[in-house]
Amino acid sequence: MPNLSEALPHSILPPDDALRYVLHNEVHARPSARIRLPALVVSVALLNEGISRETECEHLRLLPGHQDLQVDAMLGNFLRLRCPGHTVKWERHSEFTRYAIVQPLPERALLGATEPELLSALMVDAEWLRMLPGRTVAAVKLVMLEHDISRPDAALALGQQWFGGRTVVASMMGNAEHGSHSMVVTNFRLLASGFERMLVIAPPGSSPTRVGRISQRLVELEVYRLMALRGLPVAKDIAPVLAQAEAGLAEVTLKLEGRQASESELLDTLIHVAARVERATAQHAYRFAATQAYDTLVRQRIAELREKPIPGTQTLGEFMQRRLSPAIATVAATAQRLASLSQRIERVSALLRTRVDIATEQQNQQLLAKLTRGQDLQLSLQTTVEGLSIAAISYYVVSLLLYGAKALKSAGLAVNPEISVGALIPLVLWAVWRATRRVHAKLHGRA
Repeated sequence: MPNLSEALPHSILPPDDALRYVLHNEVHARPSARIRLPALVVSVALLNEGISRETECEHLRLLPGHQDLQVDAMLGNFLRLRCPGHTVKWERHSEFTRYAIVQPLPERALLGATEPELLSALMVDAEWLRMLPGRTVAAVKLVMLEHDISRPDAALALGQQWFGGRTVVASMMGNAEHGSHSMVVTNFRLLASGFERMLVIAPPGSSPTRVGRISQRLVELEVYRLMALRGLPVAKDIAPVLAQAEAGLAEVTLKLEGRQASESELLDTLIHVAARVERATAQHAYRFAATQAYDTLVRQRIAELREKPIPGTQTLGEFMQRRLSPAIATVAATAQRLASLSQRIERVSALLRTRVDIATEQQNQQLLAKLTRGQDLQLSLQTTVEGLSIAAISYYVVSLLLYGAKALKSAGLAVNPEISVGALIPLVLWAVWRATRRVHAKLHGRA
């Protein structure tokens, strides 16, 4: 919304674009929470395919004091609801919805404890949490507390004890100029409850704003990591399909090169291979692209942590990238393999199309040659017919002249009809031939 303190009775600017304020306020769409230490942050991310805002709104209305919540309040894809003693944050993304519960940390979970139980201290009803709409993709219990971190080894020992003495990964967070502002400890293990645990140790006096930013980065890091890995099973499942398509394409190419099959047979096989590849592309291209996008976000969040290693312990970034990078590389290679296969199909299709065009041209040439021979035969026949026509016409003209000569003889003239008409035969033949040539000349002139 515009700043009302700067509003004028009549704006001095041209009319606003319809998306101006939406795009401008996008940078404020998901603000970090202000968290006072010690605190417990329970974050659950669920796939929201087929889940509408109305359904999620109905579930949020079950929280105490929010029975009148309207869907319009959720159009910004972010909502923070204040409840007695805790807050519930709702965020809707393109593929998942994340719920975060921020509440005070029970004393039994402070440093010095060993694998403290946390779920019984939740201030939201367990049944409400279990009935969240969607399918769980990530669940994190993030414990954030105060303790001196000037001696990282001592703080790490307490953190490792908090995790039951198990192997952990940890790092100091902060920039080089101002020193470390916190320590994060985790083991990335999924517990029987379905949650994984993270522990953040911040020095006394840490600001609620900084603590909120830390919690948001860590939770987003884990959610985006799991969303990025969703492309790995798809890549493994599609590998046999791509192998079969590559084998089929190689067979088509071999037969095309050796002229071992007809064009129709090769085209039928190529269409079958292309259809399988296009179906795989349509089904999985988005998943592969999303994996690359989520991986980029993971790398950004790791960079934002500004980790510094603790001697003898892997940092979160090192641990995650060593295991995430091969999976992302597999997905990227599969996506590239799929795209390359489509391009190869296009090239083979072009080759086959060229072969069909050449065969068609040869058939057209053969047909044209047959038509030419037919025309030559027709011309020869026409010439023969014309010659016969000249003879026939001449015969009828000579017959008429003979009848005329006989008539003159009967009239008393001294005429020998046979000799007279016989003498005129060459003249008659020439006259008929000449008349035929004139007709030809007129016809060619019109054409």
